[in-house]
Amino acid sequence: MISNSTKKEHSKESVARKKQRALKISIKEGSASGFSDSIGSTYIVPFVKELNGGAIHVGILSAVSGLIAPIAQFFGNNLMEKYSRKRIVSRFTLIQGLLWIPIAILGFLFWKNIALSYLIPALIILYVLLAATGGIVFPALFSWMGDLIQEKSKGSYFGKRNRIISIVSLIALVFAAISLSILKNIILPIILLSLFFIIAFISKYISYKLIKKQYEPKFRLKGGYYFSLWAFINRFDNYGKFTIYHAFFNFAIMIASPFFAIYMLEELNLNYIIYTIVTMSSSVFYLLFTPLVGKFSDRYGNKKLLHLSTFLFSINPLLWIFIKSPIILILVPQLLVGLANAALVIGVTNFTYDSVSAKHRGLCVAYFNILTGIGIFIGSLLGGFLIKYVQLSSYSPYLLVFALAFIMRSLVSIIFLPKIKEVKKVSRLPPMHVNITHPFKSLHSEIGWFRKISNAR
Repeated sequence: MISNSTKKEHSKESVARKKQRALKISIKEGSASGFSDSIGSTYIVPFVKELNGGAIHVGILSAVSGLIAPIAQFFGNNLMEKYSRKRIVSRFTLIQGLLWIPIAILGFLFWKNIALSYLIPALIILYVLLAATGGIVFPALFSWMGDLIQEKSKGSYFGKRNRIISIVSLIALVFAAISLSILKNIILPIILLSLFFIIAFISKYISYKLIKKQYEPKFRLKGGYYFSLWAFINRFDNYGKFTIYHAFFNFAIMIASPFFAIYMLEELNLNYIIYTIVTMSSSVFYLLFTPLVGKFSDRYGNKKLLHLSTFLFSINPLLWIFIKSPIILILVPQLLVGLANAALVIGVTNFTYDSVSAKHRGLCVAYFNILTGIGIFIGSLLGGFLIKYVQLSSYSPYLLVFALAFIMRSLVSIIFLPKIKEVKKVSRLPPMHVNITHPFKSLHSEIGWFRKISNAR
């Protein structure tokens, strides 16, 4: 006879194995989804340009999709009252993938000169729907992942997962760049972009099939977890302050970020190959820095990562004002934004897991992203309006937008970051020893400092 305690131990071991397997599948699923996003969303701005759209259309597309996606998260959270997280994530991931097909069809309609005046509005509507389905998925997926990962290893796991996803996303961009290079004189660019979107659908479908194989711990939202958005804002606790900071920072980010792509294509006159290489470079640096920031988060906390990412994102648009060479763009602003993205993604994710209880996780993340979406909406529209309607002498309107973004990002970091406190107990950073009278000693000392950080466990 097997005792009840032995049965319970076997059951715990079985659940642990299921969780480990689910985490491994999640890396594969995220990779398929990342491939889809890289070969799909990366080329939406060039697709707008090929459909004879301009900066104002890019601004509207970014603004509306950036607002609708987090609003959809609220509805996605409510779905967890009735349906399992796995069912929500799998079904809406499939719908998200299917939406790439009509987007691809728009390119063929343009090629055949059919309904030309309706193609840009149709693209905006379809892309907004695609963003909305992603928004519905997010709370359930975020809650699900939180129940799979051990508390002490969140930073390391997400560092590993993000690194692998970035490699696959990079492969997608390389594939796209090679395809553009080889086929540019054989296939019209707009048809080639449409084919990319078909591949985006296939990749998302693979993601859907992998989600179906993942283990989901039992979970169902019950009554009593709900509180209103106003109550969330009015409470203004540490996570509320973090949310307000993130909303304002994304407002400042989106004043310029949607327009770097079209700036490269229109103002710098980069071809699609060079555009892809410059765009891809930040992903390479993100890939290199992600393992370091994951370990850093586990040992030294997330607030320091927020300070780092905010500083780097702040100076980034200023660099774009002065740098025109694609090589220098890659080696300076794109390197910095790769590190900034790695720090921000890990910092925001782990800060949220540390701050919010399991039953409130989906709702708080939905509210967090709704407020962030409002910031994205206003920032994108403001940037698009300034580029379209404001002219300062002979200066490019893009430079005005980049300068304003630098000012706003810097102000947000100065005003809001000091109000946020680290949630978990963390180790202190080892001191840096800088001595301007002995630069070589300082260099040797700081190499040792970076080794300490990179070897954090």
